[in-house]
Amino acid sequence: MNIQEQERYKRQTILPQIGMEGQLKFKQARVLVVGAGGLGCPVLQYLVAAGVGTLGVMDFDKVDLSNLQRQILYGEADLGKSKAQCAAARLKTMNPHAYIHCHDQELTAANALDLLNAYDLIVDGSDNFRTRYLVNDACVILGKPVVFGSIFQFEGQVSVFNYKGGPTYRCLYPEPGDTGSCMESGVLGILPGTIGCLMATEVLKIISESGEVLRGKLLVYDALKNTFNTFSFAAQVKNQELKSILPFQDECMLEIPEITADDLRSKLSTQAAIRVIDIREEPEYASGTIADTFIPMGTLLDNLNRIPRDIPVILHCQKGSRSRSAVKILQEQGYRNVWSLEKGIEGYLKII
Repeated sequence: MNIQEQERYKRQTILPQIGMEGQLKFKQARVLVVGAGGLGCPVLQYLVAAGVGTLGVMDFDKVDLSNLQRQILYGEADLGKSKAQCAAARLKTMNPHAYIHCHDQELTAANALDLLNAYDLIVDGSDNFRTRYLVNDACVILGKPVVFGSIFQFEGQVSVFNYKGGPTYRCLYPEPGDTGSCMESGVLGILPGTIGCLMATEVLKIISESGEVLRGKLLVYDALKNTFNTFSFAAQVKNQELKSILPFQDECMLEIPEITADDLRSKLSTQAAIRVIDIREEPEYASGTIADTFIPMGTLLDNLNRIPRDIPVILHCQKGSRSRSAVKILQEQGYRNVWSLEKGIEGYLKII
């Protein structure tokens, strides 16, 4: 480490738990952050500032105006641009001593093992169950530890999986839950900063082999009550012995009929007899819709008289998660000709 680096990190190296030896470990470490959104932004910023030598930034999304409330690596000048590319460029200005690798692509079962194998430790800052299970399975196979974080409205969670024989993500969550993304459910903008800092702390503790890591423990933070609670969970041997990436199974989604944006556009252009219902909340609906009817999801059962049974009914939300749940609600009321718009209005608008 040169003199400039020694000066940059001296507030860390005077800590007896870190020292020059720990700082060298940071420099030699290779960390991949999956997801450069609300959680990934603070994780990446603090890790590059702390001196982690090689950082991978993985995200295939573009910067959207609604991201700026919490994704603090980006500004309005970045709107419409690749998150991974914008984040990598910003990180390089923060610390010229770090190597930043940009992965502007989606993590899939086909590429996960090759991509993750190039790093020592993986940070999962994704916002969907499919990616979380994929990261977990690949890391179990490769023997890589995972620092995990999630956020939902005013609550955040942090844990460490697959570390020194500890439990995996599947040990904590054997099956997917039913919470939506930040766009679907909302989130306090400051919350990802709090959780992201906790995640970055776990990364540095693992690299420097100091402190007590959240292995087999789930830390839950409630922003409204400003409370932290820790819950323990045990490892399941079958989850630690995966030999291949398991296909993602979300039974509640598999049975829900969906219509693609192209098919819906075709039906609308031919003036087919269909009813399109926007089931989002009022502020979302006010920003623009493709529906002829507005019924917030929470009021569906009170408005069954407005939902026809004799023609196809298409339900749409922002990204497609809530509308799948809404279809299930109507199916339970005897509806048989009801569909969810795949990828929601966001996906629909991308094709027109």
